[in-house]
Amino acid sequence: MDDLPFRGEIRLAGHRRVSHGLGVVRRDDLTEDQEYLRDLEAYLLVLPPSAVFTHLTAARLLGWQLPRLPEQVPVFVAVDRDDPRPRRHGLICSRLIRDSRPGVVDGLPVDAAEEILLRAARDLGTLDMVILIDSALRLKHLDPARMEQLLKSGRPGVRVLREAWNRATGKADSAGESVLQQFHVVLEIAFEPQADIWDDDGRLIACADLRVTGTDFLHEYDGEHHRDKNQHRTDLRRDRGIAGEPYVRRGFVLDDLLNHAGIVMHELDRALDRPHRVRRLRAWRRLVDNSMYSPTGRDRIMNRWRRQGGLADWSRAA
Repeated sequence: MDDLPFRGEIRLAGHRRVSHGLGVVRRDDLTEDQEYLRDLEAYLLVLPPSAVFTHLTAARLLGWQLPRLPEQVPVFVAVDRDDPRPRRHGLICSRLIRDSRPGVVDGLPVDAAEEILLRAARDLGTLDMVILIDSALRLKHLDPARMEQLLKSGRPGVRVLREAWNRATGKADSAGESVLQQFHVVLEIAFEPQADIWDDDGRLIACADLRVTGTDFLHEYDGEHHRDKNQHRTDLRRDRGIAGEPYVRRGFVLDDLLNHAGIVMHELDRALDRPHRVRRLRAWRRLVDNSMYSPTGRDRIMNRWRRQGGLADWSRAA
């Protein structure tokens, strides 16, 4: 019982403030995710019974891959139309659609998957949304029929969500892999995601992130997990298997796609023996600039969250 979140001002060194009038007992034996769950449990103390977590908060609870996020992200909840919306620093509250199907994750109420995506689409860019959708599809959290019904509505956020839905493959193991796929989409390079590679004897030798259609080019996202000792051993074994085959593997990191996209585009155009088209590069930069992967996109979204959260003066609060 001593470890439960509580309401009231924090006056002891052994307690940690979550938000105004909300706190938890300070502990040093918990992971970042465990502390995050405790924070959400504390917020429930000031939320009405109808409240569910949504947007990026619910996406994190569901284990979805997330785009690049700033250090401080608000907690997103939705409540019934007739319930009051509590005001707390770091809390953004919206209205709940009555016919949604809330669920429970780690004892916490979460919105329906398609509603989570729609609320996120009101703030995030298309590239960010593709990452969420790819992950939700891979985990089988989405019903295509319910998504199609939602996309036919005129609710706020549908336009961005529809574009991201049409782009997503549902076959990306990481956020960086989703970014790599969208880079190929914008550059008009057809590909097969998560392509199985077989040798002449019919043995499976690799599963490539992307295989460029009609070629032997294998394009892969080399994220930080590839530096892990066990993953590195696996990668080396696979590379040895590919070495005797006609396939050409190219690895990409996020810096290549975000900060050196022009160079990478020219490399791929030369490999595919096709002319350069500056409009493709411009289209990619627009997509990135409107996402969390650019300072401009992050500033836009953070300013929106600040406006939604409002400025509350708690100096006279009890």
